[in-house]
Amino acid sequence: MKRHLPNAITCLNLLCGCLALTCIFNGRLDLGAWFVAAAAAADFADGLVARALRVSSAIGKDLDSLADMVSFGVVPGAIFFQLLAQGLKPGGLPEWVPYLGFAVSIFSALRLAKFNNDTRQTTSFIGLPTPACTLVVASLPLILAYDQFGLAPIILNPWLLLGLTALLSGLLVAELPLFALKFKNLRWADNRRRFMFLLLAVGLILVLRAAAVPLVVLLYVLLSVPKTAARGAE
Repeated sequence: MKRHLPNAITCLNLLCGCLALTCIFNGRLDLGAWFVAAAAAADFADGLVARALRVSSAIGKDLDSLADMVSFGVVPGAIFFQLLAQGLKPGGLPEWVPYLGFAVSIFSALRLAKFNNDTRQTTSFIGLPTPACTLVVASLPLILAYDQFGLAPIILNPWLLLGLTALLSGLLVAELPLFALKFKNLRWADNRRRFMFLLLAVGLILVLRAAAVPLVVLLYVLLSVPKTAARGAE
């Protein structure tokens, strides 16, 4: 029975992704964003449970990628599509522009395919993980829904959304080594970067709430830079 528990959690990730899509195309982007958060929690939990139970399988690995393609591939493209559609003004950019948001879905598929076949990514990542990318995108509807800083005009600017689409698409497939949040032990010396990231991330979220998510992902990338520089020096 325990053999199937991680796969069941992966299926929960997939279900949350499907529910997120339903909400997004019904105009409830904020509710869709919460389902994305639930999908991310399930995605983290399935690997945690699999390691704790010491179970793994080729089917589990493939199922995880298929679920991620929905929750962290199709979903962010759909959010960008809807936000770009909302941001278009009469007489402005062409009506086909919102479809460019699905570029992030295409690059997410490339990212997942690379991850499954790249032996370098067993203990760390190369390129931005799809859940991190999707959390950035999903934070935008939440920032709009609870806009305590008056950011709506900025977020709904089509040029900003297109720039963010291009940036995230590039980061997904970039040859950029990033640390993984996998703790083999709880010693500070072995996990200093991870502990620093978690402490700073919690502080930002407590102060800025949803608006902190893009900053948290930026912090994740920046904290990985020393590691990248060290590899380059070698």
